[in-house]
Amino acid sequence: MSKKILLIEDDQTVRETTEEILELSGYSVFTAKNGKEGVMQAKKILPDLIVCDVMMPEMDGYQVLQKLSEENTTFEIPFIFLSAKTDHKDIRRGMDLGADDYLTKPFEEEDLINAIESRLAKTAILQQRRESLQTASQSYSMNLDNFIDELKKFPEKNYDAGSIIYQPGDTANQFYLIKRGVVKTHKTDNHGKDLITSLFKMDDFFGNLVFNEATNHNEFATTLEDTVLHVIPKIELKKLLQNNHQVLFEIIKVLGKHLDESKEQLLDMAYSSVQRKTAQTILLFTERLKKNKLRQIRISRSDLAAVAGIASESLIRTLSKFKKQGIVEIEGRNIKILDFEALENIK
Repeated sequence: MSKKILLIEDDQTVRETTEEILELSGYSVFTAKNGKEGVMQAKKILPDLIVCDVMMPEMDGYQVLQKLSEENTTFEIPFIFLSAKTDHKDIRRGMDLGADDYLTKPFEEEDLINAIESRLAKTAILQQRRESLQTASQSYSMNLDNFIDELKKFPEKNYDAGSIIYQPGDTANQFYLIKRGVVKTHKTDNHGKDLITSLFKMDDFFGNLVFNEATNHNEFATTLEDTVLHVIPKIELKKLLQNNHQVLFEIIKVLGKHLDESKEQLLDMAYSSVQRKTAQTILLFTERLKKNKLRQIRISRSDLAAVAGIASESLIRTLSKFKKQGIVEIEGRNIKILDFEALENIK
């Protein structure tokens, strides 16, 4: 099924020309001749992406984006501005409001299509990740509520922000359920760098899940804000599991495995080089956009950094290094892969 694009443009000639460009590129196009009509259309059809002029009567493009950002059904829709205004302050204003891209008129047909494909690719990547996480949790969501209710019967303990709940070497004889607050588990590498392994919020539970032997914690657990925890002695947790249906014990085993795997994945990400994260993200976009290996792809630096999970400054430095090495060619927001094999082999 073709993607739905909503085009909001008050100039009839520009609107009809752009509509034709998008339709020839395989998109289902809906149009609106002003901002007020565009907001109504967006709520009605829920497009996959919105292309919107800035300067319009009744309601300008900034107001359209602001309005749609306040609605639960439309706040995540990718949004691209079209404008004849090229002042940096105008562009910054649009991006600060949450726009995904900003094209200045007159624009090249390829620039528009590349911008749209990049936005849709980013949305698809992030949606796939969300669906994977949801699938992983659905298998035990029905029984997990009952288990949490049982844990809420245990005594509470208050922790100030920044408090250490446990640290490496402490005896792991308690289990924890968060009533309120946020907790991080983390390790320190040989260079003193803090590596976060997991984050836990309200109704999450954490702690060492080994019951049959004396164990010590091998990481820190620290509160990120004022936190209230239900503290469950392991011996009591073991009794609770033994006295309940066997499936509950299976749930705990699955959760324990899930937490361990998540921590290992996060550690791998933390230790992985910025260069490899950047390279893998470029390759991911290239695969999603299904571009020829040597053709340019349009990707904003903020999108690359967000998907790669690194700071924009680090990503920009890495791209500059790739450019010097002859791996990529960069012109504005366009990135052309010159040496695909080298990008794949970056460690």
